[in-house]
Amino acid sequence: MSDAAKATSESGGTDNIGPLPDVKIDRPRNRPDLATILGLVVALGMIVGAITISESDANFINIPSIMIVIFGTMAATSISYTGAELAKAGSVIGKSVFRKAYKPSSLATALMDLSIVARKKGVLALVNYDKQMQRHPFLARAVQLVVDGYPADDIQRLLTQEIEALSERHKRSASIARRAAEVAPAMGLIGTLVGLVQMLADLSNPEAIGPAMAVALLTTFYGAILGTVVMASIAIKLEKNSADETMIKTLILTAATSMARQENPRRLEMLLNSDLPPSEQINYFD
Repeated sequence: MSDAAKATSESGGTDNIGPLPDVKIDRPRNRPDLATILGLVVALGMIVGAITISESDANFINIPSIMIVIFGTMAATSISYTGAELAKAGSVIGKSVFRKAYKPSSLATALMDLSIVARKKGVLALVNYDKQMQRHPFLARAVQLVVDGYPADDIQRLLTQEIEALSERHKRSASIARRAAEVAPAMGLIGTLVGLVQMLADLSNPEAIGPAMAVALLTTFYGAILGTVVMASIAIKLEKNSADETMIKTLILTAATSMARQENPRRLEMLLNSDLPPSEQINYFD
């Protein structure tokens, strides 16, 4: 139980609390997603390992095949998006490997502390925590709306629009990776057809059959790896990260509107827990 919750329980309500609590607001930090990194390393490592330990003398490196799959995938994907969106492709991939780490239960506890301050001292007392809230820009903007006296309905509308815009940008970013995942196997198939045509055109030259078959088979191989193992996995991770960030901002939205309405913090606790996963739910007053 936090200091604010103890004071509330001892006073028999939320209207006669003791000293203002120390509100701890963690700064979201970009941290490496070990699950993504480890998954890609293990998946690609198993493929490389299977090739390495085999007794075959087959060469799995073919420059034309690599060019067809990689550059073909990039070119075909670029048709579906604008130049500005494609310019962010590097950061899109980076967001699946390095993402902002949040602790939902810690944020929910901080929001409860702020709610009790607003209930006891009024929303203007929240300016005392401006420095802490700067660690979380969206929270700072939400609380500023409350302090400025915006009606709860206006706060909900403004923050909802911002959350929806953020979610749409995330979906667009994930769709780039998903589109590449769809295109890569197709480019592999195109490379296979190119190799088969070359092979059939030079049946009279036995020396040309081997290289043509290599292009035919290896492009499918490269396309399957790039599309299924890499890009599809990254697209799903981006969508999952977007859902997590949307949940965090929804918690802040719920708390901001509750503070603007001067609602009982016990009701806010119930609302926050309804948005939190079971493992992150809080028992603030118990």
